[in-house]
Amino acid sequence: MDSNQFREAAHSAVEQIIDYYDNIQDRRVTSDVSPGYLRPLLPSGPPVEGESWSTIQADIEAKIMPGITHWQSPNFMAFFPASSTYPGMLGELYSGAFTAAAFNWSCSPAITELETVMMDWLAELFGLPECFLSKGKGGGVIQGTTSEAIATMVVVARDRYLQETTKHLEGEAREDAIGEKRGKLVALGSSQAHSSTQKAAMVAGTRYMSVPASKDDDFGMRGEALAATIRKCQSKGLEPFFLTATMGTTTTCAVDNFGEIAEVVKAHPLIWTHVDAAYAGAALVCPEFQHFTDHFGVFDSFCMNMHKWLLTNFDCCCLWVRRRKPLIDALSITPAYLRNEFSESGLVTDYRDWQIPLGRRFRSLKIWFVLRTYGVEGLREHIREHIRLGKLFAKLIEGRKDLFAISSKPAFALTVFSVVPSAAALIDSPVENGVENGLKSAPITNGTTNGHKSGPSEYGMSNGHTNGGDVTPLAKANAVTKKIYELINSRGEIMLTNSMLNGEYVIRVVSANPKAEEKYVRNAYEIVQRTTEEVLGLNHASLKRKASELD
Repeated sequence: MDSNQFREAAHSAVEQIIDYYDNIQDRRVTSDVSPGYLRPLLPSGPPVEGESWSTIQADIEAKIMPGITHWQSPNFMAFFPASSTYPGMLGELYSGAFTAAAFNWSCSPAITELETVMMDWLAELFGLPECFLSKGKGGGVIQGTTSEAIATMVVVARDRYLQETTKHLEGEAREDAIGEKRGKLVALGSSQAHSSTQKAAMVAGTRYMSVPASKDDDFGMRGEALAATIRKCQSKGLEPFFLTATMGTTTTCAVDNFGEIAEVVKAHPLIWTHVDAAYAGAALVCPEFQHFTDHFGVFDSFCMNMHKWLLTNFDCCCLWVRRRKPLIDALSITPAYLRNEFSESGLVTDYRDWQIPLGRRFRSLKIWFVLRTYGVEGLREHIREHIRLGKLFAKLIEGRKDLFAISSKPAFALTVFSVVPSAAALIDSPVENGVENGLKSAPITNGTTNGHKSGPSEYGMSNGHTNGGDVTPLAKANAVTKKIYELINSRGEIMLTNSMLNGEYVIRVVSANPKAEEKYVRNAYEIVQRTTEEVLGLNHASLKRKASELD
């Protein structure tokens, strides 16, 4: 493809993308293809002779689009959003044009320096303590995802802990002590924390233990529970070395009690404390949320994903550290072929020492483009509008207390709810709608959100029956909620996600992508209400009558 062919192909691709975005709301949100659908549609191997762009492009709609779930649709209200905007796309286009491994400053100075500046811009925009800025001992770096950032922090925390606790030893004695301690290290996170911390502990070869978080505390981790878990670890001869505190947990968007946690970790300075704000961290652009950062100066690192809620295309996880030295000490290896005068001078940043991979992409371009295009006020308006939409959806759910109960405090545009047991009890027949039959044949024991399974032992979930085999009211409500959720998603008008919360099967709704509007939120509520009444086998009037009879 020469430059003229590229110009023609690029124009055609841009027009197709614009048309896709302009009409995305009319598409079925969820893909309804079967596993393995694509292979029979493709040749057995690549073409011997090259094909024209027009031939290739035609296959986007014919072969690829049927297998796409439309995350940018305003009817997509599942998981958390994955933002995509035209300025972000342009940043990706230029990044592709400038392709460089960018593992050190000399590879392309602009790639390193723009990243440093953008991370400082964002740190100040979010109200992070000054210790996270590059002008001091800290700084920021762009990672791919939060899972990658947390894995990196766990490795760094492990190295720091082992080095510090054995520094009084030398030689073989020190190596033996490090080897012995490795098997005792344990990473901590609340019972509501994302599974990425547990996975990072697996990768690092350490243990993991959950800190209980209760409904009475809106599912946020408290200092007392953390201190008790640390004592429990120590009583077993284990050595806590890492903690994930969360701003916006996966299931409910709960916020841990940072003030209490800060007081606890002050007494344990070798526990690396990381704040995971992957989704909700975007709200820090608004001054009314910046009180959450009051205690961040005590913590070691913080990350949030621009690609979730802040208008920047995937992937773009922003990670800050209070002190960069432990990061560099743990991850820096400099073979002869990477040595150069600029790195040796100590006057430049080599981001290869701030991450596990060597090479890296020019991700800061899309941040630069997004910040300049929307401006600070545009970003704040974006967040505030979605929070308004979230409150609207929660209010609509609260308006039908005969059907629904909100399971946790609505937060950051997320509403979590379920069908109330009294409504589920309106299904009299054990076979009506297949709800009770389905429950008895396949009891609910696990829930998933973002691929994270939470089993019955973690949430106190029974198999849905009493010892005598009868169906409990909660189990029946769970089965009805599950049926409603599955029916909604199977129809593809909107897409939601589910989870388990203290034994309760819940539905999560979050409308926070760039195309979200009030009319789509109201439509989603109408679909939820209509489907619920359908599953219960009742129209609105008869539902009200039966509910009043039960009262």
